[in-house]
Amino acid sequence: MSARPGRVRGARLTDLAALGELSRLSHQSDERESSVRSLGLPVSRSQVSVFRLFRLPLGAFRPSDQLYVYEEDGRLAGLARVERDPQRDEWTIVELDAVGIHEAGDIRLRLVQHLLRDGARRGAVRFHVACADVGGNVELFMQAGFITYGQEHILYQAPEVSLPHVAPEEAARAGIRPAMPLDALALSRLYAQVTPAPVARLEAYRLPDWERPEQQARIPRSSLAPILRFAEVESFVQEGAGRNGEELIGLLQVGVAREEQPHYLRVLARPDHDASQLVQYGLSVVAERTGAHRGKAGRHDAGVIAPVRTYEAPLDRCFEECGFTKIATVTLLMKEALVRVAEPALVPVTR
Repeated sequence: MSARPGRVRGARLTDLAALGELSRLSHQSDERESSVRSLGLPVSRSQVSVFRLFRLPLGAFRPSDQLYVYEEDGRLAGLARVERDPQRDEWTIVELDAVGIHEAGDIRLRLVQHLLRDGARRGAVRFHVACADVGGNVELFMQAGFITYGQEHILYQAPEVSLPHVAPEEAARAGIRPAMPLDALALSRLYAQVTPAPVARLEAYRLPDWERPEQQARIPRSSLAPILRFAEVESFVQEGAGRNGEELIGLLQVGVAREEQPHYLRVLARPDHDASQLVQYGLSVVAERTGAHRGKAGRHDAGVIAPVRTYEAPLDRCFEECGFTKIATVTLLMKEALVRVAEPALVPVTR
């Protein structure tokens, strides 16, 4: 009697224990020697394991999240976890795990194909994923129709590194202040200055996306943005001299972790601007919010993590000067569910 063929289905509450174990095994395994496959994000390091970043407690799920499993012979051999952004109709694949010496690649492809079909039915416009270039990850997504559009360095500051203190007066003299909704147009211009045109076209941010920077945690997008659901997010901008007087020269996003995840920094800075002050101020905000300056312990045990895209250099050097080290490089991929068409235009006709 032949075994029942495997199938992809939506997860149930009764699956959570098995999924937690599958997630833990996936992110503690060496993919070069194991039959377990995951996105490999960011790298296997005890302080910054993906299982700690994107764990599966029931309370972490939102109504818009999607969780799919691959079931075979009554056991779970794969999972795909998706976070949905209803405001932009975007889906982000956070986890894609599978077990099986020969079947792991096929299981993950079936999971991806299923979630793409389900996303299309639910009106998803774009699908995003970030992964390490190991275990056939990039090839798998390209086979499913994704395209690569960038890479990010993952930088990490260990908890042993002391955090700086930047006084509010010093930050004000440097032009650093909290972001406001009125900064939306200036932030959009800053993003256009920093980001290559093909990437900006694919990410397709609109002006309303910049109007609530403290609430739109995924703007600007990064491979580690999913951990911000476990954080209190604040946004700051830095003003400076520009061609037309004062303009924004930098954006700082700080995520102070509420759980046992690393704190998060994301910096967007004009290419000709030294962003060291923004990085220092971000670390100072983490120290202030966690009480590190007052001798408190326990909320800085996981360190600080920061994603920097490769085209944003020399921003990575600013982080390294502040005690960060590069621990991984991940690839960013995207698939559009809509077909782009050229805008109609009049052309001259010759007889």
